[in-house]
Amino acid sequence: MLSNKHPNLGTLSVWAGEEEYLMQNATQVPVVHSVSFGYKNVDEWLQVALGQKSGHIYGRNTNPTVHVFEEKVRQLEGAEAATSAATGMGIISSTLFTLLSPGDRVVSVKDTYGGTNKLFIEFLPRFQIEVTLCDTIDHEAIEAEVAKGCQVLYLESPTNPTVKVIDIARLAEAGHEAGAIVIVDNTFATPINQNPLHLGTDLVLHSATKFLGGHADALGGVICGKKELVDQIYHFREINGATLHPMAAYLLLRGMKTLHLRIRQQNESALKIARFLSSHPVVERVFYPGLESHKGHEIARRQMRGFGGVLSFELKENTFEAVRRFLPRLRYAHAAANLGAVETIAGPPATTSHVECTAEERAAMGIPESLIRYSVGVEDTEDLIADLEQALNAIVL
Repeated sequence: MLSNKHPNLGTLSVWAGEEEYLMQNATQVPVVHSVSFGYKNVDEWLQVALGQKSGHIYGRNTNPTVHVFEEKVRQLEGAEAATSAATGMGIISSTLFTLLSPGDRVVSVKDTYGGTNKLFIEFLPRFQIEVTLCDTIDHEAIEAEVAKGCQVLYLESPTNPTVKVIDIARLAEAGHEAGAIVIVDNTFATPINQNPLHLGTDLVLHSATKFLGGHADALGGVICGKKELVDQIYHFREINGATLHPMAAYLLLRGMKTLHLRIRQQNESALKIARFLSSHPVVERVFYPGLESHKGHEIARRQMRGFGGVLSFELKENTFEAVRRFLPRLRYAHAAANLGAVETIAGPPATTSHVECTAEERAAMGIPESLIRYSVGVEDTEDLIADLEQALNAIVL
């Protein structure tokens, strides 16, 4: 346990959850690859198996390295409990299939991540689960649908890829009035910028693959919140088998040591880049909650400590051909389907966040084909702006 009763987020990023699991005077948490954990005392083994005593039985269920990762996120989010899965979609699907049954109803928004959206429009309806997707920033419409009755209210803020912002506290209250479990995907914000549980939600989840890990070398997902709910999700995940690998947990832990430093730099750079892009003649629109022109700016100022490291922008030549010409000219950006890494990453929704969706489905969600999602890395801000400028200037309208 940390001696400081109220450590700051940067300190928690480095120390939370680790001290109990350091071994043989090591200063780093070990990677425990063992599939099983043995007990010479059968009674003690039984106590662990029944959850009456802390410990580990089998790697599909729990693992020491994985536990430390979960504990670090739990403390950063200020939650009662946390559990993980092999990927972000692993934890999202485990959560929804745990909490929803045939005949239930879930209310969400149109702007969720593409994989999540596919669960809503393709998979859940096959299990006779009713799904209602609302305009993301129409809070009155969301409240009206929630008031009709639902078991789950699923939100994402900021959204992927158009970084729309939802008033979490307002909708959490509406969800609870209707008896719903309120969930927020906090991947874009991270616990450094936003804590949805403090705003009234029941659960908060992350694709740990992104900003938490920060180095694009490990897949993972994590959810935390009320223990009663997390325990149910853990049980589904342990039986479903989407277990986070201990080596991935170690890499995520290592990445999280610098989470607060990376987010600080990415927040600062993203705002400067968004302002630059807003003034460029080749750019039609910029989506970033740190801009005063953003429709969710005032909400973001209330509920976020920083505006995040992801922005998106629409080219005036609203064609995919313009994207084809622009992206290869970027020197300091990977053209890749990821975000939240130390390197800048850029790409269109058609090949990243909404690759699973058709052009028509993306259009229905308000995603232009010339939109470029730009995940700011930790490079020098001036170099990133210069790189964007030369690439944009090369586009012939």
